[in-house]
Amino acid sequence: MNNIFVQYPKCSTCQKAKKWLEQNDINFIDRNIVKETPTVKELEEWIKRSGKEIKKWFNTSGLKYKELNLKEKLPTMSDSEKIKLLASDGMLIKRPLLISDRGIFIGFKEDVWKELI
Repeated sequence: MNNIFVQYPKCSTCQKAKKWLEQNDINFIDRNIVKETPTVKELEEWIKRSGKEIKKWFNTSGLKYKELNLKEKLPTMSDSEKIKLLASDGMLIKRPLLISDRGIFIGFKEDVWKELI
């Protein structure tokens, strides 16, 4: 399976993660989270594979998250509603994402990503 690197080009953490992937000769498909927002089907599969709660997939420091008052709304939403919301706007998704056969990595933590090498 190819590694899929889902990122937002203007995000400094995403830039750092991309540089790290390149420096470590890790091949990946580069995907812009806004132009190619993950679909409901992709998110369902990735969230399941990650073993992490859906709330961990939200970019809680993002403007959109705050504008929509999601801190208050998420606890009352169903998993299905949360996934549809994530799929509706890439800026709601925590980034970068690295989808690989070794796991699903949410956010860039170099020590965790070293599992890829």
